[in-house]
Amino acid sequence: MSLLELPASSILLDSIVIGVVLVYAPFLVVAYGRVKVGYDLGAPRAMFEELPDYAKRATWAHQNSFETLILFTAASLMAYLTQQDSIWAIGAAVAFVVGRFFYSIFYILNVPIGRSLMFVVSSSGTAILFILSLISINNF
Repeated sequence: MSLLELPASSILLDSIVIGVVLVYAPFLVVAYGRVKVGYDLGAPRAMFEELPDYAKRATWAHQNSFETLILFTAASLMAYLTQQDSIWAIGAAVAFVVGRFFYSIFYILNVPIGRSLMFVVSSSGTAILFILSLISINNF
C-alpha cells in the first residue's frame, strides 16, 4: 500500500504521531553527548555547557521540535475535523514530517542553510493545513 492509498485522515493523524517521535529523535544525540561527558543524574540540565557542540545543537533541535509540533498538531487536527482529503493536505502533512526529520539532522550537523530550508518546508506544511481548513470552514 502506497502513501497515496491511505486515507487523508490517516495521514493527518499518523503525521502527528510521527511528529511526536521526531521530537525525541534529537534527544538520542543529547543522551549520547551526556554519556560522553559523564551524566550527572542530580543536575542533568546544569551540565549543558559541558556538552559537545553537536549535543548542544541536538538540544536546540529537540526544543524547537516541541514548538513546531504544537502548531502542526493544531493544524493537522483542524484539517482532520474539516475533512481535508486533497493532495494538498496530504502533501502538507508529509512535508511537515520530512522537513522536521531533515531539520534535526541539519541542525545537529551544523548546516544552517539546510536547517533553515527545512524549517520553511515544515512551516509551510503547517500553514497550508491551516489555510485549507479555514477556506473549507468559511466556504471561500
